[in-house]
Amino acid sequence: MSILDNAARRSFRFLSLLRRPLLSFLLSVRTREVESAHCKQISSPLIEVDSLIDRLDLQKIFGRDAPLHVDLGCGDGSFLCALGQRLPEKSFLGIERLLGRFRSAAVKAAKIRNVRVLRMESSYVVRYLLPRRSVETFYLLFPDPWPKRRHWRRRIVTPDLLKAVSQALIQGGNLLIATDHLSYFEKIKEIARANLDFAIVDPARVDLPQSGFARIFRQQGAAIHWLELLKVSPVR
Repeated sequence: MSILDNAARRSFRFLSLLRRPLLSFLLSVRTREVESAHCKQISSPLIEVDSLIDRLDLQKIFGRDAPLHVDLGCGDGSFLCALGQRLPEKSFLGIERLLGRFRSAAVKAAKIRNVRVLRMESSYVVRYLLPRRSVETFYLLFPDPWPKRRHWRRRIVTPDLLKAVSQALIQGGNLLIATDHLSYFEKIKEIARANLDFAIVDPARVDLPQSGFARIFRQQGAAIHWLELLKVSPVR
């Protein structure tokens, strides 16, 4: 077989992959696990996007209109699914980048009708895929603090992210943030104070299911710092 024949075959295989739904190609989720857990659910918990620039069709994804809650970096889905079961009248979207955690979240979400999961970078989804004024609540639980100064640019909470969160939130919507890292917590507050779309609220009592990280930090005796940002700017 000639070199040209080999090149043609490789090009054909690549084009075939591009014709597949984007996330089916990227995710490689264990289909058997999800289908087994999903046997009693009408819609798949996995979101497949055909475009990286079009806003998500939430009505199509959830099959209904309901207040949307979004878990940024949902991990293995424990918190997301526990909250989904607690509040069946709301819709829940979990976003996770790491494949192993996403697989675990997908299996859990397949058992709950009002939970969907998407494997992608959270900041990208907030900026480009969530429709404007579509989210009631965002959750950002224990984001990586990247404690070394040279890594700070990797932190998820930035002025640009808060601007995108504000655009995605409904009027009166909120962003709940938890971290065990005090200096990161103070930096997040500093960034939030500079955004006039939000009022900073100190939640006196957080009545939410525990995430996996929260359980670990509590067992270690670490203090957990909570911050709530309430959208107060007029709808644009």
